[in-house]
Amino acid sequence: MKNENKTWFITGTSQGIGLVLVKQLLVQGFNVVATARNKETLKTAVGNTSDQFLPLQVNLIDEESVKKAVSIAIEHFGSIDFVVNNAGYGLIGGIEESSDAEVRSNFDVNVFGLLNVTRAVLPHMRAAKSGHIINLSSVFGLIAGAGWGIYCGTKFAVEGISEALAQEVKPFGINVTLIEPGYVRTNFLNSSSLIASKNPIEEYTSIREGVNAHQNDIPGKQLGDPEKVADLIIKVTQNPEPPLRLLTGSDAYGFANYKIDSLKTEIEANKELTFSTDFASAS
Repeated sequence: MKNENKTWFITGTSQGIGLVLVKQLLVQGFNVVATARNKETLKTAVGNTSDQFLPLQVNLIDEESVKKAVSIAIEHFGSIDFVVNNAGYGLIGGIEESSDAEVRSNFDVNVFGLLNVTRAVLPHMRAAKSGHIINLSSVFGLIAGAGWGIYCGTKFAVEGISEALAQEVKPFGINVTLIEPGYVRTNFLNSSSLIASKNPIEEYTSIREGVNAHQNDIPGKQLGDPEKVADLIIKVTQNPEPPLRLLTGSDAYGFANYKIDSLKTEIEANKELTFSTDFASAS
């Protein structure tokens, strides 16, 4: 099947990795359904008016809005072959500092929005007996740190959902891949994509330092190249047996292996206690 007959449905495309991915796909001749909160902002950012580009204004946390967008996409292009659940934002702040409203909002977009899209698309992919769902997680879906508990919680959720989903849909010829970037040089850290908790507590000095670093020191110094990340996402769909997880960036590789090593060390150190909770074997 030629590129122009394959359709991508991508969320969160007005900036960052999502925007870069849309532009690369259009250059390569794919059909692209791009969603964002503001259609006009999206059209301006992409700057492409070809028939293969379908921009849609979608509210991801509104299930009916998502279903309508999926129906429009299929009616327009005939199918959806690849889905990229890219939309999301970061919440930085301590657990105690993060209000119920802030936490629920982060989960609404990062987790429940992803689920809305996935549920809307799957019936069509099952009928076609093919498809590939790509969920943008983070290396911080594998490891968490102070000040990132809520954001990491959303990405840990995406990891668990995706791991189960991959097993559920494999019999239908559908693949699932988690993309787990490290720090990527987009405007994620210095835009509306990163929100600090509104009620900081000064006693959490290390968190205050972390917030300052992420807002002022790290932007512009991230190791990850968004063009290369987008290119890798496209390439992974060309793999007949794509991986469930794919880290991007040497920093992500380092963080992930630190988690693996620390997890293994702690598990082995407490092995005797772990085994002590079994029923005693019969003599």
